[in-house]
Amino acid sequence: MRKTKMMLLGVLLATAGAVSAAPATVATSGIQKYELKEFIADFTHFTVGDTVPAMYLTEEYNIKQWQLRNLPAPDAGTHWTYMGGNYVLIGDADGKISKIYDGEIFYHR
Repeated sequence: MRKTKMMLLGVLLATAGAVSAAPATVATSGIQKYELKEFIADFTHFTVGDTVPAMYLTEEYNIKQWQLRNLPAPDAGTHWTYMGGNYVLIGDADGKISKIYDGEIFYHR
C-alpha cells in the first residue's frame, strides 16, 4: 500500500512539473513579434495613445525610408520616427502614438 501511494505521489509531481513548464504565451511570427505596447525614451515612459514631445513631429525625425527598415506603410496622416531604440508611428497633427516596434525589426528577414 505504501509503495502504491509513493508511486501515485511521484506521478502527480511529474505531471505538475510538466504542466508548469508549458509556455504561458502564444508564439507570434513575422513582424508582430516586434510589436510593443510601451517603451522608455528621453527618460520618459511612453505607451500607445501617449503624445510624443514636439521635436518628434519635425521633419528631422520623420523616417521616409520605412521600407528599408522593414516597417509597414504609415497610415494617412501619420509617420514613423525613432525613439529610444524603437520605431514609433505617430500622428502628424497631434503626435499621438498609434504603433510601436522594437528597433530589432530592422534586421527582420
